[in-house]
Amino acid sequence: QSWYQLTMWPRAFLFFFLFIIFSISPVSSSRTPISYADHCASIVPESIPTVPDFTTFPFLQTVTTSHYTGGDRILGQNSSQFSFYDEKYLSFRISGNVYKTNTNGVYKIKAYLVFPSSNVYGLPRNSIYAQSYYSPQRRNLRFQLNGFWSESAGKLCMVGSASRYPREGDSHNLDAILKLSSAKNSTIFTSLVNGTLESLSPPDDPNHFQPISILAFPSMSDYNYTLVSEGFENGCPGGIDIPQSPSLGLPPSICSMLSGRFHTLELEYASKCDSLQNCTPFGGGIGYVPHVMSLQAIQCSEKDQKLRYLVEFPNSSYTGYYQSSNLNATLFGEGSWDAKQNRLCIAACRILNVTDSLVNAHVGDCSVRLSLRFPAVLSIRNMSGIVGQIWTNKTVNDSGYFDRITFRSSENEMVGVPGLKYEYTEIERARRSCPLKKPLKNKKVRYPTGYSYDMNFHMSVKDSKGKFSWGYANPFSVGDQFLGQEGFFSVAEGSSESEADTIDGGPLNISYKISFRALGDGISSSNLSVSPSGRVEISAEGIYDAETGQLCMVGCRKSTNDSLDCEILVNFQFPPLNSKNGGVIKGSIESTRKNTDPLYFEHLNMSGKAYYTIEARRSIWRMDLEITMVLISNTLACVFVGLQIFYVKKHPDVLPFISLVMLVILTLGHMIPLVLNFEALLFQNRNQQNELLRSAGWIEVNEVIVRVVTMVAFLLQSRLLQLAWSARLGDGNQKSLWVAEKKVTFVSLPLYIVGGLIALFVNWRKNKYNTTMLSSRAAFYQQHTLWGDLRSYAGLVLDGFLFPQILLNMFKISRESALSRAFYIGTTFVRLLPHAYDLYRAHNYVQRHFDESYFYANPTADFYSTVWDVIIPFGGMLFAVIIYLQQKFGGRCILPRKFRESEAYEKVPVDSNE
Repeated sequence: QSWYQLTMWPRAFLFFFLFIIFSISPVSSSRTPISYADHCASIVPESIPTVPDFTTFPFLQTVTTSHYTGGDRILGQNSSQFSFYDEKYLSFRISGNVYKTNTNGVYKIKAYLVFPSSNVYGLPRNSIYAQSYYSPQRRNLRFQLNGFWSESAGKLCMVGSASRYPREGDSHNLDAILKLSSAKNSTIFTSLVNGTLESLSPPDDPNHFQPISILAFPSMSDYNYTLVSEGFENGCPGGIDIPQSPSLGLPPSICSMLSGRFHTLELEYASKCDSLQNCTPFGGGIGYVPHVMSLQAIQCSEKDQKLRYLVEFPNSSYTGYYQSSNLNATLFGEGSWDAKQNRLCIAACRILNVTDSLVNAHVGDCSVRLSLRFPAVLSIRNMSGIVGQIWTNKTVNDSGYFDRITFRSSENEMVGVPGLKYEYTEIERARRSCPLKKPLKNKKVRYPTGYSYDMNFHMSVKDSKGKFSWGYANPFSVGDQFLGQEGFFSVAEGSSESEADTIDGGPLNISYKISFRALGDGISSSNLSVSPSGRVEISAEGIYDAETGQLCMVGCRKSTNDSLDCEILVNFQFPPLNSKNGGVIKGSIESTRKNTDPLYFEHLNMSGKAYYTIEARRSIWRMDLEITMVLISNTLACVFVGLQIFYVKKHPDVLPFISLVMLVILTLGHMIPLVLNFEALLFQNRNQQNELLRSAGWIEVNEVIVRVVTMVAFLLQSRLLQLAWSARLGDGNQKSLWVAEKKVTFVSLPLYIVGGLIALFVNWRKNKYNTTMLSSRAAFYQQHTLWGDLRSYAGLVLDGFLFPQILLNMFKISRESALSRAFYIGTTFVRLLPHAYDLYRAHNYVQRHFDESYFYANPTADFYSTVWDVIIPFGGMLFAVIIYLQQKFGGRCILPRKFRESEAYEKVPVDSNE
């Protein structure tokens, strides 16, 4: 009976495993539909749908211009450490067709109202890699709604529900009613969409939530431009062109140039701006002085060359794809393109009566004016693709008056516009400051071309006192070409396109934008003035020699008195493209002024890891190779375990002599990865931190295949463990084997524990050192190394999986061939092959620290280094040789002769009559 119970446990385990899988999927239950007539009959009476219609629906069409307040109980609050990244926008999507009804002007609509989760992918300005900031407060909350829209009344009423998951596996249904209103004849004063989403549950119900107020700025086909219809034909009334220089003219199709761009502009206030009251268009009502302004087009009229704009003034220098909006610091305006002066004129209004409820919010106080123009010639002293100003048509004594504000873009958004040029003015000074190096005669040494994406890099900045800062350096132009926002160069008008193909044509003219910021107790020289965002911004231009990798430039920075300091020398040296160990970009920034000059600053050293495009391609090829090797290794593991099962079926008498400790270690080695990656196995919901090395989901598909093969290996290993356990229990004459197994446990377990404690101690010493040497961000990363070190130690235990079997053979003095050669040699090969591959990888690929880029011989899953890659294979092969000797000459054959006992006691004859 006990044997039967033991043989049933794998089946019970498999049943439990499948039960967990299927129980994860939520089971939908039938619910009574919400009655539309009971809640919406007084707003838009219910009608009978007839035929599909393609009428443009005027509500909440633009996602990023729809905002809400309230609903904190179900939507959460901005409690993240990145709270200024948390968005307050919503999405309204029509599902299926809009239907006409038997009532004229009334339409049947089905839609989704979605409140996205706080998962923001942001791109710090001029940065190379996208960064993800994740706040795990909630999932997307999606209401499925049904209702009717009255075109004549401008009313919409819908009812529906959403499923909420306050805890994993715990679902609640939120019944709600959505009421929206909008004017039919739209002007800037009547184009707002107001409404509420209200709970239909009683106040004492757990699913009840406070009303959510909604305010949207939709695109409307019948919109009438009233603010810019008069007085704007001859320019911007009250505006002043600053600075006086040629501006870019836009083609007649201005909408393609202006409507699809999300501009971020840096504000520059007058020196006499000394209070909130006269500095901003909002007075002191918002409680801060904005440093940036975002300009987003809502809709554009190609025929009239007019646009509608949303102008936001966030309390942050960060710009995300979806950014939280303070409606009290938002302007709503109309723009008109002045083709004579090549500028955009905007008349803007404030949004008034913004409270916790947005139902009564409206547009008013349209006294703000903006003008934008696009310089045709850029230089080291002006790299802004957009410049302009903000002013008011009020007088000094009027309430709401503010001083004129100028602004400029931090990026060149006008890349690709005909007529845009860059003028190099400091090239000769750069040539005199940095004599060119002589190129090496070794033709195998190659450096990146000036036109490649490899010229972008992140860097660390260090002063003479050892203080660190972090930043980036991005090319702005090379020759007559500009670097676009996507990181690729665009040929300027009038330049030769063949220039982009010139690699060995001599030194290239190049310009850069360099930015770095102090982190914690970092660089804080008083002579290095910082921008409102807390960064040191340097524009530079000079020459780059692709034959030597030398980059020498003259730099300019804005000094404390708003003038430019161009007495700066910038040097960089790029490593070769074929650097096996991953080159380091080294450089410096120094002032050429005397150290007694007020604008002098101390010498700064810079360094950054060069991660070239060719390395990225080789890394992707390496990852494909590693996934293939993982599949082959896991498949071989399945084959070798299967051969061992066939072996013990053929020789069942050897089953009791297999070490259970060894089998438990091997089984756990397959089970733990499955448990740790269970969510990824079922849902593939991983947080991808670096999109540079991911490609179209193919890697994720392969990861699932790998885990399926790992599960097969786990099941086979579990079957082998079950067979050995049953054989040991079924033979009552094997008490000596249990004694020997206990001895194996008493010897191996303390050794494993001591090894784990040593790993913990090493990790503690390393973290203690890192907390004093690393920045806060790096220290945050180090908290994961404890788990990484434990995983590495577990991999070392797996590498020595034969150790318990060696001990059992010694204690039992056994020469039974308990393990087939295919099993112990093959499994040893599978465990040691990653170390051989790691040696190859270390000498042929640049070593990086992207955890997700290692699929085979992952440094977090075992001890990998040149030393360990020699010691561990040697130890594994030694264990395999010992097993071979033990199974041929006896369990203690490896011990000195005086420690051996008589092999006569190895087997005791048993009477065949028993």
